[in-house]
Amino acid sequence: MNTQQEQTITLHRSRPAVPHFAANDKTERWSVDAIEALFQLPFPELLFRAQTVHREHFNPTHVEFATLLSVKTGGCPEDCGYCPQAAQYDTGVEASKMMALDQVLFAAKRAQDAGATRFCMGAAWRTPKDRDIEKVAELVSAVKGLGLETCATLGMLNEGHAEQLRDAGLDYYNHNLDTAPDFYGDVITTRDYQDRLDTLARVRHAGVKVCSGGIVGMGESHRQRAGLIAELANLSPYPESVPINNLVRVEGTPLANTAPLDPFEFVRTIAVARITMPKARVRLSAGRQEMGDAIQALCFLAGANSIFYGDKLLTTGNPDTQADLDLLARLGMQRGAPEVV
Repeated sequence: MNTQQEQTITLHRSRPAVPHFAANDKTERWSVDAIEALFQLPFPELLFRAQTVHREHFNPTHVEFATLLSVKTGGCPEDCGYCPQAAQYDTGVEASKMMALDQVLFAAKRAQDAGATRFCMGAAWRTPKDRDIEKVAELVSAVKGLGLETCATLGMLNEGHAEQLRDAGLDYYNHNLDTAPDFYGDVITTRDYQDRLDTLARVRHAGVKVCSGGIVGMGESHRQRAGLIAELANLSPYPESVPINNLVRVEGTPLANTAPLDPFEFVRTIAVARITMPKARVRLSAGRQEMGDAIQALCFLAGANSIFYGDKLLTTGNPDTQADLDLLARLGMQRGAPEVV
């Protein structure tokens, strides 16, 4: 036996003890230490584990196409350091009124014709008013009537809002945790972490599926990335949909000059999300335009099975639909709703 073979066997036999919990086991919890241990695995070992988990629950060749439309852009009173829609930052994004129903339906039909199965509507609010929820409910009902899954991201929700949206036909509500609790205050000061958790609890209590993820590459530490995944994985139950965003550095925002994240670290984040949330749809979201095809392919290998497609993701660029279809064709993959096995 040569030295290389001996090293390979040693690596295989000396894997760190990392817990792997069943998706329906709500008594066990992922510690930050355990998740950090996953991040520290050799890259081939981590991807092997993630792909193994992925194949246990999904067809690994299917990728969901979802699209996100900003139905009310800019003018947000929050100070999220990554967001070009914050009113206090000079980013060139102008505040607009809510789009009319016919405009939203036109966009939804175009998305559906291009292969989208989920349509998400975003509005730049801190907390929508009752009248705002009524208007969004009309949009949700109309889009649902097209046969699309519906999703909305509107900020923090007050009591009763999630129920109104549910009754209109909302399938998913997106409210990202953004980052780990101990880094959150470095990015946002106009709300606290518990505000986000409270909104997710209201959504879950109303019977609406949860879409919640975060942003990496904001200057957080390696352990804080593990902390974000721990917060998501320990929600009871964990989100059905987990968007992982790579920071898009927008001029005029406080994070514009943040050093880019190592792309392999982003792939690691996808893999760890897949292992800790086996049945979630793990979505490549913001930042895909800067990744390139090779990194996106590694993300699919690591367990990503959903993407946002289209010209824009709210206010930042996104690869175009044909480029996404071409990439999947080159990889021998196809668009389609990834059903849980």
